[in-house]
Amino acid sequence: MADLNFETLATHAGYSSKEGYGSMAVPIYLTTAFDFGTSEEAAARFALQSLGPIYTRLNNPTVDIFEARIAALEGGVGAIGTASGQAASFYAVANVASAGDNIIMAQKVYGGTSNLMLHTLKKFGIETRVFDADSANDLESLIDSKTKAIFVETLSNPQVAIPNFYKIIEIADKYGIISIVDNTVATPVLFNPIKKGADVVIHSASKYISGQGLTIAGAVVSGASTNKKIVGNPRYADFNEPDESYHGLVYTNLVENFDIFTLRIRLGLLRDIGATMSPFSAWQLIQGLETLSVRVKEHSRKTQKIAEFLESHPAIKSVNYPGLKSSPLNKFVQENFTDGLCSGLLCFDAGSREIADAIMREVKIFAVVVNIGDSKSVITHPASSTHSQSSDEELLSAGITPGLIRLSVGLEDTDDLINDLKNAIEKAIK
Repeated sequence: MADLNFETLATHAGYSSKEGYGSMAVPIYLTTAFDFGTSEEAAARFALQSLGPIYTRLNNPTVDIFEARIAALEGGVGAIGTASGQAASFYAVANVASAGDNIIMAQKVYGGTSNLMLHTLKKFGIETRVFDADSANDLESLIDSKTKAIFVETLSNPQVAIPNFYKIIEIADKYGIISIVDNTVATPVLFNPIKKGADVVIHSASKYISGQGLTIAGAVVSGASTNKKIVGNPRYADFNEPDESYHGLVYTNLVENFDIFTLRIRLGLLRDIGATMSPFSAWQLIQGLETLSVRVKEHSRKTQKIAEFLESHPAIKSVNYPGLKSSPLNKFVQENFTDGLCSGLLCFDAGSREIADAIMREVKIFAVVVNIGDSKSVITHPASSTHSQSSDEELLSAGITPGLIRLSVGLEDTDDLINDLKNAIEKAIK
């Protein structure tokens, strides 16, 4: 189905109603285990000679369909469904880095990602080095023989910043380092990092892919370039040498038939850690993928109008939204994002923590929530919630000021949302 367009892949990839009982809707295989029939078949599946389901912690037919579909939409060749976006981030890094290694992370990322990379991974002996992704001028100076990945977000949460994408990818390729790109906010509807040269894409599927705040889940998608980058590369010895935990399997011997990046996550990290996507979650997310293109484009159109309103309001200090013509990132959006659209996420500086708090108290439609990508609009104060574990220095480095407010614009009427913000701002500044 590789030659089909996005909306067709979103509704058909990975599943055929001509199979099984002919169900038009994807079935939910809500089971922990599967009957192999014979011990020979069980042995064949564990030896990767037969690719049927083994155990839902490792693979499941409903999850398989979600994985095939998100891989198709991102232009990847393999995918892993995970229990959360955080699990996806952890798996993507832990798949290539171990004690004594380092990764390099953009300074503008989701707060949970920052905590995971800077603090939790440190306890596993993995160092995270931070670079200025806006320019990437300092990136090469941070690379050494132990650097295993470069991690960025296409649209950062909450700053809605875009990294110097092509320069970062060029540097990653120059040094044979795997690039990991969080595409949660942009989604494959607006931007395809793999098609633009990235190796691995991750998602918090809890956001726009879910679409209604119903499901906690994540995904890791690998592109065709990943296999090529790993084979014979001394940075990735774990793929090129026998895996003692899987009867001496050498992953690079399987590149003709498998995406070995996601295969190693499945056979190692999913097996041992078990932060697995549930079949029911996969089923819910499949419904989300079917309408993803329609929703993300509508979120973006509404957010554009709200960003323009906020930019014109005299009480608002600044607005971060690359869709605005005044944004230095607008040229990149117009040249690289679908139809010049720029997601349902924006942030603005109200000028102070006090005014920000007052605005959030006064809104009636926007809910004070830390999720994004919901059909219902939400408002968040990052410094006191999603990024509250960061130091003052880390907050300022990431562009998060005391008065910064993040909006995730839903699918309500745009005029109603603008009026809600207008009334709240006017009451807050009195």
